[in-house]
Amino acid sequence: MFFLLLLCVDNSLEVVAYGDPTLGFSPVPLTQANLKLQKPYDIPLDQRYSYEHGIHRLWVYADDKPHEPTSHTQPRTEIRISGLDYNSGVWQFEGYGFVPNGTSGATIAQIHGAAHGATTLILRIYNSGEMRYYSRDLVAKNLYDKWFRLNIIHDVDGGTVSVFIDGKKKFHTKDKGPGDLYFKCGVYAAPANISYYMESRWRGIKIYRL
Repeated sequence: MFFLLLLCVDNSLEVVAYGDPTLGFSPVPLTQANLKLQKPYDIPLDQRYSYEHGIHRLWVYADDKPHEPTSHTQPRTEIRISGLDYNSGVWQFEGYGFVPNGTSGATIAQIHGAAHGATTLILRIYNSGEMRYYSRDLVAKNLYDKWFRLNIIHDVDGGTVSVFIDGKKKFHTKDKGPGDLYFKCGVYAAPANISYYMESRWRGIKIYRL
């Protein structure tokens, strides 16, 4: 039996899910208009992105340009969830991801915004299909060449973030304070040790609120 247990610990909300981390949450209306594409500024979108049969395919090369001429960031092709920025409450991202073998050093999902720093959460894929929190904590293994369900729960008021893979809680950490927050997915090159070609695919993208 699937159930969701909400525990209040030290005035923070910890979400413990068995089977379905979305239980108890309400879906937020999401349309294609909410999915804003960011890609190398000097390249047509269809050379770094495709959408067929409900699957978003995003790819980028290590020597691509950033998403804006004035930006000094690494190259990216990402979906930015637009129009659903948040700064309080409990929010959840859900999507089914696929990362082909060989993609390494690429951020495939993130929570952008924080009181301290540019991001609250970075999930990167490294060699052998490992997912890590930034380049540090191991979140999951063996994610290459298969679809996996990713759920990210951000309890802004409680100051925590939880990551679920295929319905199982894999990672939990404190966040970095409130800010103008929003979810992203795709491929965004890490500062160092990246593969030349990076790709991820996404389907079933949804946003929920508690």
